[in-house]
Order: sequence, then C-alpha cells, then structure tokens
Amino acid sequence: MVCAALAREQGYSVLALTVDYNQRHRVELEAARRIASALADRHIVLPLDLRAFGGSALTSDESVPKDGVQPGIPVTYVPARNLIFLSLALGWGEAEGSRDLFIGVNALDYSGYPDCRPEFIEGFEALARLATKAGTEGREFTIHAPLQHMTKADIAREAQRLGLDAALSHSCYDPLPDGSHCGLCDACRLRAKGFAEAGITDPTRYAAVTDEA
Repeated sequence: MVCAALAREQGYSVLALTVDYNQRHRVELEAARRIASALADRHIVLPLDLRAFGGSALTSDESVPKDGVQPGIPVTYVPARNLIFLSLALGWGEAEGSRDLFIGVNALDYSGYPDCRPEFIEGFEALARLATKAGTEGREFTIHAPLQHMTKADIAREAQRLGLDAALSHSCYDPLPDGSHCGLCDACRLRAKGFAEAGITDPTRYAAVTDEA
C-alpha cells in the first residue's frame, strides 16, 4: 500500500498486480482489492496455484510458527516467490510499455527471506535487460524498492504522512476466520512493533497481543 502510494506521489500511474497463489492467508486478496481500488488505475488478480509445489507453511498445511521472530529463513518462506512475482510483473510491464516496476520488499525489519535483499533486486534488474525484447532494444527496466531500507516504524510513518488508512492493509500469515490478525506470527509481531516504535495507533485487530517482537 505504501509502495503504491509512493509511486503515485512520484507521478506514476499504478497498475497493480496481485497473485492469488492459493496462499493460506487468503484474506490478503481482499485487502489488495481494497488498496487497489483506492490507489491503482488498473488491478489484475492473477491465479497461480503454488500449493502444487508446496515447500512453505503458506502453501501447505504446515503450522505457522507463533513463538517469536526466529533467526534464519523461516518455514513461511515461499520458494522463489518474489522472483515469480517480479517475473509476472515484468511480463505485464513489457506488454503495457512500462519500464518501472515497484515492489514493497523490506530488508531491515523482516523475516530473513533471501528474495527481499538488495542483491536480489539488483540481480533481477540485470536479468530484465537480458530476458525481454525491450531490454535487448535498449529500453531498460528499473526496479523500485522504496521500502527496502526502511524499518517497519518508518513505513508506518510514511503511511501516516501519505494519508493512508493502515486498516486497509493486511500482514498476518495465519488469520482467524473473521479476518483478524493472529497477533503471534512473525508478520504480526513485526507489524505491531512498527506501529509501537513509530508511536502511531495501530488500527489492526489482533486475536492475541504480545510485548515481544
């Protein structure tokens, strides 16, 4: 949401891509529709069932950890997810004649996913030059990751500065049937920590509250 708003602030028209990969936290698809309705000029929800591959607690019946943010790469890592997402966005971007791709990855307050690192973004930008007709013709792509070096607190402050309703967004990996955040998974802990450190009221409905990040 913040990434899209920053793109609009810079004068870009926003084409929003949501991938329905049959994720456990399907409530995020509704959040994406709400956000896109507010910020995007066009929104595509693209079905791509990654449960066929598995390999993640988000695309299988494996339990989502609830005992705090752990070191290393957690079981909520979806194999090559951001690589897959950016590849799809690149294809749509080339078809639309767009040369600017925005992605909201974060490499500070995050769960250790390798496809959130600056090296990944730089590598994909180089790959885009090689993998596309536009790139071979000298019309290069730029991958924008404006949240990459922000803390979650920084992101919460940006949402407030941009006049965004943070309640529209969703973070939880294992939401309750009513859509509320579990409050205990990595994503919930990092979200709550960000609002607390920013000194901003957290509008999120959590089923459980912890003081530990």
